[in-house]
This record gives sequence, structure tokens and C-alpha cells, in this order.
Amino acid sequence: MATDAFLRTRFPVSLSSSPWRYRSRRLLFIAVLLLAGCSSQKAIVTRDEGPAIDGNNLSIDRILVMSAAKEALGTPYRWGGTGPSGYDCSGLTQMAYGKIGISLPRTSNDQFHALDDIDVARPGDLLFFGSGNRATHVGIYMGNRRMIHAPGSGRTVSVSSLDIRYWRKHYLGAAAPAD
Repeated sequence: MATDAFLRTRFPVSLSSSPWRYRSRRLLFIAVLLLAGCSSQKAIVTRDEGPAIDGNNLSIDRILVMSAAKEALGTPYRWGGTGPSGYDCSGLTQMAYGKIGISLPRTSNDQFHALDDIDVARPGDLLFFGSGNRATHVGIYMGNRRMIHAPGSGRTVSVSSLDIRYWRKHYLGAAAPAD
């Protein structure tokens, strides 16, 4: 076994004796269990249909937020950008929600910490990504497991699938600034 060979080279003790072999395998098993417990990844839960969303049941505020974000499609990413010549991710969400009179904090992390977390994202809600308790990216949920966002340097405001492994792995939560 590779583990035994590694241990033999590092610790010149005979691993053929059952206590050492048993202990090393038991410690490895415990380490794997502990690490598995650390990977409590939050799932991206969305709701695209039902009485609150079907047909014309989205609020006008949500429709206006999504419309403003769609108008920015193709706009270049610009770090710190909050205007029509370029947006960063939080600048895009600030602009879209500003269209309905809702003021959001400047950075994705400040938005994440200022807004109440919701369990299920609906079209128009904010989706936050990062690691630990620090949001480094935000997008607007558009329905059908897609979000609109300003993805980063050298790119433009675009639509992305939430089923991409990166987004699933870095998802922190959602918030609903609009009714």
C-alpha cells in the first residue's frame, strides 16, 4: 500500500506489526471523515414557477431590475465601475437596484452583509459568491438557473449558468432587496 511505503521511508519502524498498520489506517479514516465534515457546501436553490412568479406575477420592481441589468449586457467590465462605460459586479447591482430607488452598499461583500439572507432565490434577487463569510462576487438571478453579472477583467456584462461548477462551489447565499 502506498501509504505504508511512505510511512516506512519517513519512520523506520516495521509497519507489518499490526498495531502500527491498524493505527495508521484508523488515523487516515478519521482524517477523511473530519475533512468531509468541513465541506458543507450551500446549494443554490431557485424558484422559477409557482403562484408568485408565473405569468405576470413578478413585481414591477423585479422586472425593472432585470430590465436594467439586461440593458447593460455587453458593457465592458471595469474595476470599481458604476456607470454606463463600465461596471464591476457590485456596480451593476447598484445601478439595477438604483433604477427602483433602492440604494445598495458599494461592494459585493458589503451588500452580502447588509442584506438579509433568503433560502430560495427568485428572479431579480441577488446571488453572492466567495468563500468563508466574504463575498467577492454578486450577480442578479434572471430565472432558469441563470444570472447576469459583470464577470471580470477583459470581459463584458453577460449571462451565466448557475450550474457551472465554479458558481456552485463558491455560492454563499441570496438576498431579495425588492418585493
